[in-house]
Amino acid sequence: MTRTELKVLILCVGIFPLLLTIYNIGKCDLTVEDDRILREEVSSHITNEFEASVGFQPRVAQAYNHAKRTNPIKYEELECVINGDYSVMGRKEGKDVYMPFSFIQNYFEVYGSLETSDGYERFSFHHSYQDTFPSGPQPKYQPSGVFMSFDQYSVEDRNRVKCVSGIEGVPISTQWERKGHYYPIQIAQYGLSHYSKHLSQPQSKEKVLEDGEETDLSDWLLPDRKSEIRGKMDDRILMDNGVVEFQATTNQKNSGICRSTKEKRLLTLSMDIMFINNGSVTVLIQTGDGNLYRIHYVLSDNIIKLEGKDLYYGIGSHKKGKWIHLTRQVMVDFQKGLTLRFSKNRSNKIKSAAHIAGICVRGHGIMDNVTLRSHAHKDLFFDAADYFVRHQDSEGGWPVKVTRKLIPGVMELEPGWYSAMGQGQAISLLVRAYVASKDRTYLETAGKALNIFDIPSSEGGVLAKFLNTYDWYEEYPTTPSSFVLNGFIYSLLGLYDLKEIAIGRTREKAAELFEKGMRTLKAMLLMFDSGTGTFYDLRHITSGLSPNRARWDYHKVHIKQLYILVELDNDPLFYNTLERWKGYMKGKPAPHN
Repeated sequence: MTRTELKVLILCVGIFPLLLTIYNIGKCDLTVEDDRILREEVSSHITNEFEASVGFQPRVAQAYNHAKRTNPIKYEELECVINGDYSVMGRKEGKDVYMPFSFIQNYFEVYGSLETSDGYERFSFHHSYQDTFPSGPQPKYQPSGVFMSFDQYSVEDRNRVKCVSGIEGVPISTQWERKGHYYPIQIAQYGLSHYSKHLSQPQSKEKVLEDGEETDLSDWLLPDRKSEIRGKMDDRILMDNGVVEFQATTNQKNSGICRSTKEKRLLTLSMDIMFINNGSVTVLIQTGDGNLYRIHYVLSDNIIKLEGKDLYYGIGSHKKGKWIHLTRQVMVDFQKGLTLRFSKNRSNKIKSAAHIAGICVRGHGIMDNVTLRSHAHKDLFFDAADYFVRHQDSEGGWPVKVTRKLIPGVMELEPGWYSAMGQGQAISLLVRAYVASKDRTYLETAGKALNIFDIPSSEGGVLAKFLNTYDWYEEYPTTPSSFVLNGFIYSLLGLYDLKEIAIGRTREKAAELFEKGMRTLKAMLLMFDSGTGTFYDLRHITSGLSPNRARWDYHKVHIKQLYILVELDNDPLFYNTLERWKGYMKGKPAPHN
């Protein structure tokens, strides 16, 4: 090869990659241009397809443009001066000004959050945090039916519930008193929620661990040679019924006579048991990390105590020698015990990974119908109803035994005050207990509860007079009067329930009180309308204080109550007010002048 030919070859080898690179660059430019044209066609098609949808911007086009940065957002920082008092930093984009939602939320009391669905992130804005309402036909309100929306309540899970007492079978409240007390309103709501769930939820699933009918008791493990367990006939009733007698040490350090299980779903224990001498029932709880806790239900008057991994619930020292129908929501008991030591979040985490590992008995006693269930709402409902029968005082009421400072120094109640809301909800519960059992004791107890409605609040009752004309039944019978709306309406529902079910003088008295209350409500309801929401009470009228606006959750209670009042009374006032108050939750205020 000559020297000239060699130079030509080298030049060709060097020029070829350069030409190839130029070609590819040109191809990329064409591809970008084709892609741009395609995007414009797709975007145009999508935009035309959705142009009739007001306020809707096509998600595909937005997401694509954002990702490719074909139309970058242009904005500038902007100082926003608020009422001439202070400023926050916002952004200006064209003629629009954007302010931080954290400021908007606090300033206007609105709500919002970032949410992801269908693969896209959106901002969900709400004027209130309680803006959902029933859709479609709703069951007609009746004294034998579900109470409002209480089937969605879980009173025992509330932070202000210390625990469910093993002695009384009802919640102990820490509201206004840290060490706890029996609060009639909370107890009535507990019973009404379980009654409502009993009606609305599927039938309970169950696993029978012992019914006394089988002669084989080998599933029960004895801790030592001194312990015994045997089947026998029940001497309580004149019919064949097998029970199981047991005898073991009462020492809590001894495991007792146990039956093992592994249950994560059937978490309510119910059983019939009689302790001939001192004894206890223990539920073994195994946590997700393998720790073993023990819940002891003991013949003691102590409410609740946690020692190491041993949790104690007293079921009453006076119950020795008596048959007890014990019903416990085991994981509720477990969580309430854990919160004595851990935070609520940690307690929930431990509980969620736990299961029932066994049931044990100690002492000398007899047991029957040992069952694990998915729920026992009817039992818990009757526990609450029976509490009101046992604890009604000579006046016919259930006094609240702690101080209530509605407005410190202005509206205060000393221990022993009655609540019309407590009386009313107790009546609603007792009426349903009568309907479910046909036991007239419940109806008679409800009838006695009417006496408190005639006693002026200034004399220890619940009756207030507005303008010396209108009868109002006070949730908090303070002087001056507070006129709490939701508590008054709850008392009216109790009176309605009783007048619909009772007969004779009780029915007449309940009807008289109900009609007086409805007359008052029609005259005063609109005093609670703020134009953008509702007032919780009328302290701004009776005490000259600033108005007490109802939180959205209380406003929603007002709306739920109005739904029922629309059924009970065809006065247009209730329907028109209902629709307007629903609109307030969607940011639709009353018109101005």
